[in-house]
Amino acid sequence: MKKLSVIAILSVLVTPAFATDAELAEEKISTTDAEIVEVADAEPVALNTDTTNPDIKFPHGLQIGVGVSATSGLNGFVGYANKNFDSFWWKRFGVRLDFATTAPINSLIDSGIDAVMGDGMELGDGMMITDGAIDAYHVAALIDFYPFGDTWFLGGWRISGGYYFGNMDISAKLTGEEIGDFSFSLDGKDYKYKGGEMNATAGLDWSYHGPYLGTGFDLGLFAGFKIYFDAGVVFTSRAPSIALDIPPAGLQVWEGNEWQDVDADELKSAENQALAEAQEELNKLTFYPMVKIGFMYRF
Repeated sequence: MKKLSVIAILSVLVTPAFATDAELAEEKISTTDAEIVEVADAEPVALNTDTTNPDIKFPHGLQIGVGVSATSGLNGFVGYANKNFDSFWWKRFGVRLDFATTAPINSLIDSGIDAVMGDGMELGDGMMITDGAIDAYHVAALIDFYPFGDTWFLGGWRISGGYYFGNMDISAKLTGEEIGDFSFSLDGKDYKYKGGEMNATAGLDWSYHGPYLGTGFDLGLFAGFKIYFDAGVVFTSRAPSIALDIPPAGLQVWEGNEWQDVDADELKSAENQALAEAQEELNKLTFYPMVKIGFMYRF
């Protein structure tokens, strides 16, 4: 009687366990046989992998300028300086090809000189300048450094260096009084023309080249328009040279007690001596000044 009771108890305990496993198996089969629903393909998402700053693409940074140079005439330049570079250094550097000439405005310059001198500019010793002309040009390659990068206002200040080639040619006409005798000194001697008018010429020629150092700024106006200014010097070992031509016809020299007709060779020697003394002073000029101002546009 007791054996039957034990078997009955075990049957009660084991049966729920088998029932549970069967249910799990059935659920698993149900899951496996479930209907598979297809999902429509999603549209591909385009990723922007272009990290390039569009403001540094050409022609951004291209710059052109037109103005005047106090010592070379009409000035212009083309170059490149882009303040939108992400690089600390690239945004601080620029390059320019600079050029100037008086050729298009020679007549205007000559008229201006004549207006300033009027009837003539007195030199003393009975001589005056009655006419003058200037011809000049330069070409240069420059590197600009902007210490403050793209900082507002201060970003326009630059330090410039480069190399210049140029020339300045000045000529002048020297005359004496139109009526009566007049005298002048040359190499320690007194000379005079026997009445009439003296017609001598003087000239200065400065052909220079050398390294340049200067400073300047680009002052913004609106859009890409700016005012530019440059000031600096060209360090050159080539000093200006001068020339003097005094016609001997009708010229006399004071020989201590009387006026005598001048000897052409002696006159030439006196001219050369006077020029040598003047050239000695000019040789001390080892720099050529450069001042420019104008308008520019930076794309």
